Amino acid sequence: MIHKPSHPRKTTPTFGLARVLSKRGICSRSQAERLAREGRVTVNGRVVLDPEFPIAGPERIEVDGGGAEAVAQVYIMMNKPRGLVTTAADERGRDTVYTALAEAGLPWLGPVGRLDKASEGLLLLTNDTVWAAGITEPVTHVDKTYHVQVAGTPDEATLAAMREGVRDGDDFLRARHASLLRQGERNAWLEVTLDEGRNRHIRRLLAALGFDVVRLVRIAIGSLTLGELPKGQWRHLSSAEVDALRATPMSGRGAQGVSVRPAGRPGAWPRG
Repeated sequence: MIHKPSHPRKTTPTFGLARVLSKRGICSRSQAERLAREGRVTVNGRVVLDPEFPIAGPERIEVDGGGAEAVAQVYIMMNKPRGLVTTAADERGRDTVYTALAEAGLPWLGPVGRLDKASEGLLLLTNDTVWAAGITEPVTHVDKTYHVQVAGTPDEATLAAMREGVRDGDDFLRARHASLLRQGERNAWLEVTLDEGRNRHIRRLLAALGFDVVRLVRIAIGSLTLGELPKGQWRHLSSAEVDALRATPMSGRGAQGVSVRPAGRPGAWPRG
């Protein structure tokens, strides 16, 4: 008798419910977890409370009774003003960067990294979580460049120390690049580039060297620069800009086709 070799059965890969909603650009993963636990998500007509419920194939998923199909991927850049927090809802009632997007008719967008309340400049938002992860994850981190005003006049030894790095608690903080832009009698402007991002990285690095930050403006993320975009306004990224940021952190993974909303008229920050 001849025995035919058995072949392993092909299985369809599964992903957790919250991850699927996030990948479809419906909401963030944490928001999806909350929606599921609140009983607001159904799979094939049945309420699913488990955010890790396995999804395989084209399951019919609904949120609050409406379809949860994948939405068009949107990529925008904003010139964040000082005084706004980078969150969708602030428990302390502070103004957020989403105020500028309230009337724009955009789908859910999550920030690609953050700028703290006192910081300004280039901020990216998207519903493409894979693209965002390629910019922020440590292994595929994209350089970010800042112009920083400090109280005092740092010398070359200070700039060298920034590049070499200092220990602050459990963290080792360093700048990939640090140089003097201009200097006055009481303060100076520096250009600082980071190839990693820790909480309040630049502020803590300079504080460890005896300097207080007066202003901090992010001017570039990878090849994308803030340019002439007015403070408090935003615009869509072009396909070329999206791909340029994708190519840097994910060059070994292959670019995927993407549907991008065309670059259009910037959205204005509400006055008053």
